[in-house]
Amino acid sequence: MTKLSLTTEIKGLYAPSARRIEIVDVPKFKFLMIDGQIEVGQNLSTSESFQEALNVLNGISFTLKFMSKLDRENPVDYNTMPTEGIWQRPKKNDVKNRSEWKWTLMTMLPDHITEKMVESAIKSLREKRGEIPALDSIRFKPFHEGTSMQIMHVGSTDLASMTLERMKDFAKENGYKLRGSYHEIYISDPRHTNPDKERTIIRYPIKKKASK
Repeated sequence: MTKLSLTTEIKGLYAPSARRIEIVDVPKFKFLMIDGQIEVGQNLSTSESFQEALNVLNGISFTLKFMSKLDRENPVDYNTMPTEGIWQRPKKNDVKNRSEWKWTLMTMLPDHITEKMVESAIKSLREKRGEIPALDSIRFKPFHEGTSMQIMHVGSTDLASMTLERMKDFAKENGYKLRGSYHEIYISDPRHTNPDKERTIIRYPIKKKASK
């Protein structure tokens, strides 16, 4: 049986320093994706749609892992990857208040996973858990982020605004400007009951400022 270790192969992208901001080039990867929005007055730990999407993504990811591992012709085992969130804020409020923020939750998959396998995994999960609305919203597509800056944020994501300001200063000092959307990668569960132990990669796409 072939054994893939995704986290080792791309360690630089998924195990950054917590002390310094790094510039990385993120290649195109395959992802499971699902879109949604935090309900009015809710946050990551209280939003029902966010919880359901997390559960569905995790369910499909582990179903695909076991389907791949048990394949008779070409069994491949691999580590499942952390859930990631691309966020779009509706107004200029900080990350402590996620009310009405739109999100795309996603999980990276290895190259050998196919659309047919994803469809089978969704069908299997539906048979086990019944009709879950989020299952109808799953997408399987590539995502290419390109040049980005990132750092490991340790502690509650409610305090990520301080890390974000530091990243904006870093970009400005090094001749970059922000592009794209705010990106979080949840090394620990975003619904963590002990915020002090949360570990979240914060990533932001950047591009060089045009020279005058």
